Amino acid sequence: MGKVLYTDFEGVDSIIEAMMDNPQLKKAVARTNLFNMWDKILPEKFKKKSRPFSMLPQGTMVIACENPVIAQELSLRKVLLLQKFQPYLQSLKMKVSDLRFDPKKWA
Repeated sequence: MGKVLYTDFEGVDSIIEAMMDNPQLKKAVARTNLFNMWDKILPEKFKKKSRPFSMLPQGTMVIACENPVIAQELSLRKVLLLQKFQPYLQSLKMKVSDLRFDPKKWA
């Protein structure tokens, strides 16, 4: 059997570049990065009791909370959390105008 030379492989970098042209994929990557930054702005006692759940239109981020008490505590800290979130939002060029804390979304 003769040697087969493959010369027209597409590089991984060009495949990723083509994938990143998809606006839905760009949005999903940015949202995932934003959700990963949630733990960086929270006080330690809330880190395992809340997590980002989804984004609603007009920049409202829904946060799943372990119970209604955690949701209420975080609601009272909403303004501070939004202020702490601003540098991360600016780096991702995203807008979060409100946080909604929902214990029903906890699974």
